[in-house]
Amino acid sequence: MLKTAIMLAALAALPGAAFAQAAEAQPPLEKREKRVDAPPISAYKIILVGDSTMAPGSGWASAFCAYHVKSNVACLNLGRGGRSTRSYRAEGSWEIAMSEARAAGYARKYVLIQFAHNDQSTKAERWTDLADEFPSNLKQMVLDVRAAGAVPVLVTPLSRREFRGGRLDNTLAGWADAVRKVALENKVPLVDLNRDSARAVEQLGAVESMKLAMADPLAEEVAAARAGTTLRPRPAPEAPPSSTLPKTGPRGRIAAKFDYTHVGEAGAKVFARIVAYDLAVAIPELSSQLLP
Repeated sequence: MLKTAIMLAALAALPGAAFAQAAEAQPPLEKREKRVDAPPISAYKIILVGDSTMAPGSGWASAFCAYHVKSNVACLNLGRGGRSTRSYRAEGSWEIAMSEARAAGYARKYVLIQFAHNDQSTKAERWTDLADEFPSNLKQMVLDVRAAGAVPVLVTPLSRREFRGGRLDNTLAGWADAVRKVALENKVPLVDLNRDSARAVEQLGAVESMKLAMADPLAEEVAAARAGTTLRPRPAPEAPPSSTLPKTGPRGRIAAKFDYTHVGEAGAKVFARIVAYDLAVAIPELSSQLLP
């Protein structure tokens, strides 16, 4: 008798039994409203283009897509580590972004563009000249986005969190100025992330802003920050050998490192919230699709 009861309980827990119970629980046809077609959706698309400070795992854009858009907004993070306005186009990533921008079916499409960190680099495939090449590249991106039927939005580069003598050393200020100028001259909506992220970091201070990084600082790095001048960033840790990775399931890895540029989950949430607010101000007609 006990065995029979146990068997019946087990059968009731099977998916088929659960489905049968759910089907029986559905209201009869006469109690349902008369069927009508759903109204057409008014869908939007936001494409985020940039470097590692935007990319999944090291930037703010995935948090923006996860927490700051409504469900009828397709939000696509195409940020890629180590890219500049030149290398992003040269490798083919820009054409991928433009193919996404040309997609039909959306009431409006927006492309947020944030570069400078790697344009400032000295690496052969990355660097661009600040005086003319960088703004020229941005202008061409603006033209391409408009030709694809989308709205370009320029984003000034996320501030680094390096301090000198107790004050934030905004090493990207000149590049942010160049982005602002391109936006003004070409009537492009602007999200001034450099200005607002710098303000947020200054308010936190050298020590507290360390909590925004991908990994924890060393004791000596904290001590230096407390004294007012941050140490130079450490090299990134080496990726684990493939022999140590699981043989099944996801095998990709992002090296979590402490520095003053990239952000972990806490930092991503802070800066994504800033972007959402600034984007709503820059494009009021999009504000109803954004979450605070």
